[in-house]
Parts: sequence; structure tokens; C-alpha cells
Amino acid sequence: MPKYLVQASYTSEGTKGLLRDGGSKRRAVVEKGLQALGGKLESFYFCFGSSDVVIIAELPDAVSAAAVSLNTGSTGAVKLTTTQLLSVEDVDAACKKTSAFTYTPPGA
Repeated sequence: MPKYLVQASYTSEGTKGLLRDGGSKRRAVVEKGLQALGGKLESFYFCFGSSDVVIIAELPDAVSAAAVSLNTGSTGAVKLTTTQLLSVEDVDAACKKTSAFTYTPPGA
């Protein structure tokens, strides 16, 4: 199942909700939502820096990942960046396919 890195930043309203509910409730909400889409929460961390939360999730497909992003973003409480992760084996397979793709740079 594809894995996704989700980086989340709370808006001021989202931060107020976090202060009310606590971190455990946020993790439980995310876990339940992912399960409803056939996914799984692998890890959930709060952090310092440009993101407030970092999540690694398994989801069946990119459409499911987009649904998470659209639904979460529509609340206005959180801004997300979602990145599909590739395994080492995925990159090995991609390396083997590079000979099938020919690219000519601009101006060449």
C-alpha cells in the first residue's frame, strides 16, 4: 500500500482546538479517518519548525490521499502538504525503467 508523508500546520483556530482537546484526540481523529478510507496510521508526531505535525500514513491510492487533504483543508483549521513516499525497491524499479524514457533538454 502506498505511503504518504503528511506535514500539517495549524491555523490559529486549529491551535485553539488543539489546546482544548490535546494531542491524543488529534491522533485518534486522524487514525479513525484513515481507517475509514482503508488506510493506516504508521506514525504521528508533533514537532517544532514549519510544520506542527508530521504523519506517515498508508493509503490505498492517491485519490484517497487527495480526499484526506481536501477534507482536512476544507476545515480551515489545518494546512497540509502531502508527499507520496517511495521505497528503496520503488526507486530500484524506476532506475531500471529510465532507459525506456528519452528526454531532450530545452535548446538541445
